[in-house]
Amino acid sequence: MWKPAAGAVNVTGVALPWDEACADRVSRSGARTIDPGAAVTGFCIPLAATISALRNHYGRPPPLPTTDPFALILFENIAYLAPAERRRVAFDLLKATVGTTPEAILAAPRAALERVTAHGILKARFANKLRDCAQMAIDLGGNVKAILRGPIENARKVLRKFPGIGEPGADKILLFSGHLACLAPESNGLRVLARLGYIVEDRSYARTYRAGNAVAAQQLPEKIAGLREAHLLLHRHGAELCKRSAPLCPRCPLSADCAFANGRGLKP
Repeated sequence: MWKPAAGAVNVTGVALPWDEACADRVSRSGARTIDPGAAVTGFCIPLAATISALRNHYGRPPPLPTTDPFALILFENIAYLAPAERRRVAFDLLKATVGTTPEAILAAPRAALERVTAHGILKARFANKLRDCAQMAIDLGGNVKAILRGPIENARKVLRKFPGIGEPGADKILLFSGHLACLAPESNGLRVLARLGYIVEDRSYARTYRAGNAVAAQQLPEKIAGLREAHLLLHRHGAELCKRSAPLCPRCPLSADCAFANGRGLKP
């Protein structure tokens, strides 16, 4: 049965009460800093064990279809509200029929872009967003990869200039382009972390997001490959089983250790 742990463990291996753990700052790479107000809570099993259980259940996730920063910006805007598989299909179509450079996007007929963005909703609006992304890249000098080689905070600021890219999206692009070791959890992954009891789902999405990054910084190795895998596994679990409105707790491999499932009286 789930019950909250009495304390956290910081990166030095010293057990701390949770209020101190929330204030502890993990400052590797300039980006793994724990927000003093991050809503981190207790948990019963290490996060690494949770990721291992998800890997055993789903298998190793396929990587994203690109590691190029600009192509990842396109990937974030390519198919609004589409599931992961459909977004990948849209990206493959863009790569095959248009290309993924800023110049190729700007030169493409509108119909070609809309065939891609039609894999999600609001195809016309998101075709415009692809062009806006391409124009922003050109305005910044045309080589997003080169721009991101500087300090992480500067890279974040540059990425957030692009349509559809906020703090979580910027961190995700930096993670999957190999520039930053952080979990960068999106909404599905954060829901999983909250229901398992690792974090508190705050009314502020930004605080919840930073708490997700904080618990990963405390509990997972600072290795980009492993954090990419953790990000993708948590996303898939939140999308397929740990759904927001109708979670499939009896089918979940984590139910026995889940605060949410046990609170509802559900068993695996």
